[in-house]
Amino acid sequence: MGAQVEHVDAVVVGSGFGASVSAFRLAEAGRSVVVLERGRAYPPGSFARSPYEMSRAFWEPKDELFGLFDIRSFRKIEGIVSAGLGGGSLIYANVLLRKDERWFVHDSPLPGGGYENWPIGRSDLDRHYDAVEAMMTPTTNPYPDLPKSKALRDAATSLGLESFDPPLAISFSSRRGAPAQPKQIIEEPAYGNLHGATRLTCRLCGECDIGCNEGSKNTLDHNYLSAAKAKGAEIRTLADVFGITPLPDGGYEVRYTQYGTDPEADGKRGRVEVRITCEQLFLGAGTFGSTTLLLRNRVALPALGRALGSRFSGNGDLLTFSLAAQAASDSGQMRLIDPAYGPVITTAIRKPDGVDEEGAGRGYYVQEAGFPEFANWLIETSQVTSSMKRAAAVVRQLISYRLKNTNESTISAEVAKLVGQGRLTSSSLPLLGMGRDTPDGRITLTDGELDVEWTTATSEAYFDSMRSTMRDISDTLGGRFRDNPLWWTKRVITVHPLGGAPMGRHVHEGVVDSWNESFGHPGLFVVDGSAVPGPVGPNPSLTIAAMADRAVERVLEQPRKKGRPASAAAAPVEEPEPVAPADPIAGRGMEFTEKMRGFIALGQTDSRTGWRMGRQLTQRFMFKLTITAPDVERFVGTEDHTAVAKGYVDSDILGGQLPVQRGWANLFVDTEHDGTREMRYRLWFSDMSGTPITMYGFKTVRDDPGFDIWTDTSTLYIRLLKGHVPPGPNGADDGTGEVIAAGMLRILPADFARQLTTFKGSGRGPIASIARFGTFFTKSVMDAYLPPASEKGPSPRQEAGR
Repeated sequence: MGAQVEHVDAVVVGSGFGASVSAFRLAEAGRSVVVLERGRAYPPGSFARSPYEMSRAFWEPKDELFGLFDIRSFRKIEGIVSAGLGGGSLIYANVLLRKDERWFVHDSPLPGGGYENWPIGRSDLDRHYDAVEAMMTPTTNPYPDLPKSKALRDAATSLGLESFDPPLAISFSSRRGAPAQPKQIIEEPAYGNLHGATRLTCRLCGECDIGCNEGSKNTLDHNYLSAAKAKGAEIRTLADVFGITPLPDGGYEVRYTQYGTDPEADGKRGRVEVRITCEQLFLGAGTFGSTTLLLRNRVALPALGRALGSRFSGNGDLLTFSLAAQAASDSGQMRLIDPAYGPVITTAIRKPDGVDEEGAGRGYYVQEAGFPEFANWLIETSQVTSSMKRAAAVVRQLISYRLKNTNESTISAEVAKLVGQGRLTSSSLPLLGMGRDTPDGRITLTDGELDVEWTTATSEAYFDSMRSTMRDISDTLGGRFRDNPLWWTKRVITVHPLGGAPMGRHVHEGVVDSWNESFGHPGLFVVDGSAVPGPVGPNPSLTIAAMADRAVERVLEQPRKKGRPASAAAAPVEEPEPVAPADPIAGRGMEFTEKMRGFIALGQTDSRTGWRMGRQLTQRFMFKLTITAPDVERFVGTEDHTAVAKGYVDSDILGGQLPVQRGWANLFVDTEHDGTREMRYRLWFSDMSGTPITMYGFKTVRDDPGFDIWTDTSTLYIRLLKGHVPPGPNGADDGTGEVIAAGMLRILPADFARQLTTFKGSGRGPIASIARFGTFFTKSVMDAYLPPASEKGPSPRQEAGR
């Protein structure tokens, strides 16, 4: 009997907006909750600022980086998300806007087919919006005279556009109702603060997007997560979830990697695999995180439909710049905008959608953006030409003093000239756009890594309209309009990735239903941006949180299933150790390498059907194996003709390249049908979640009408079985394994040509061992394809899906 595994009512994966809301609501209701966050906690004062700290502030565990920023790059889009306790709230710009009522579209056509459909509407979310706002206490910017705020309002007025001050989740005052004042101690809420650190009110430094060291931002660790912990939720950081397995009696086993938590380790952290079981599982690891988890666990979660990975959207994100604005009243004079002074976003412009006004196109928001004060120095000093000109002018002045023998001991003015006037940074304004782009992207696994297929082409009219508005704003401010450099290749940067496990009306349209629960897997909920079926339009954080609040409220209203109590520990789900045959005894051996490729489809049991469907869905499967007969004489002399297979399989729907843990090949084995032999392959491996899988395949070698020797010996009919299923007599399949996928593989002529060059012998007389195997192979082929006519007859083994 193995060690017991911890069991709780609910496991929440992630700590962003959906996850934090879920954890609090569940804990508040008395459920036992464990929150698993891959990143670490960031109390006030712990965010990176120095160059060295910034060099460690990125997330890439395989390279021993466990920092805040997770930067993703795909073919047509870049993504920036965070890894830390509080999720995206640690680096977002604090804006909490509700999704426009009419933007909950139904059956909105998509260019490549299908529709954007929201099974829920604004009326379903309004009271949940209220609940989230009550916890996060957003307020509008109390400093209306900030130059950057005034600049965008002025531009909107000149262009006849609607502008407003969006609610910001920032503490500008020490308590509700008190006047705004920077660097005041914030009154602690009744539930306390999990960091135990003092928070100060906003000092208008523009550092919202790189982590607020004052603690002024009302990030999720300061409210929902602190409240959840006060209600009994356990929060575990540096806990990176990778495996999900449904339990036989309901509930789920979750497997995660616990990284070492020593902050002095500087990334050199140990790794321990941990398991925990739960009645209900809430995935809130973000669009990239949750979708990756589901894709890598498709074998264990077979009911996940084809909608998995679909409806990806960047929420229409676009970044542009208005540079070197000029004051309208005095041509040629710099207009002071000072984007580093104030919160990152304070003002927004809204452009209507076609559902608001006929012919308006897809709607969007444009917001002004700021950047940290210290970035001003980086930007100014990066202007190499102007910096060198200033330096040269100062040097000339100092040389002039010396040549003229002039005593000028005070050179403050010259140093001031060397620093410069900061014209570029103080008169420029980044512009952020977001809105209703086309949610037609797809998230997949390629080589085991997340991949996104998305393009700006199907949202071209949307982006053209937004850029036109941004250009008009820049022109109104007297600035030079500039795209971000990536736009030159039609790439965008998104900080709001959405979709991948979308909400839908049925399993063919979505991964989860209108209550965020998975179709086919009760008790599995997706509560983050991946469940959003299309772009939110405005900043999506508030809508994601409200959707999670609605989903968990529904869970709490349902009668609880009778099961083991929350405090009980469950025995681990252990598969019995399969009994496998011993490897053949070594002697005078021989080996060759074989590579086969094809297609498979999950949920299919017939190989031909699986191949056709897999090809349509481009679900590839291949293996590269070294087939070894450790002792050729024993191999030839036994009935089972067993060789050892080592190598790897490669399938994106299973997580990429996976090593074969054990494998066997039984070549030219006699069957119960006269004149028919089979080559049987059995490979044990595990997908990226650790779920054990067996590939069983066979080639039917038999003389049928026509020249079919190449087809027979180069076509492998395969099935994937759940678990590590031992071989039957002579390597046969005894039909006991649960079939989870099927398909066909073939040897390509080029691969076969390379295979012929890989034959090698071992032991004494290697050439003789190759010759002995060659004789066996030739005789087996001749026996199969040149038998006496009387021995020929039909065989039911020709059916691939037997």
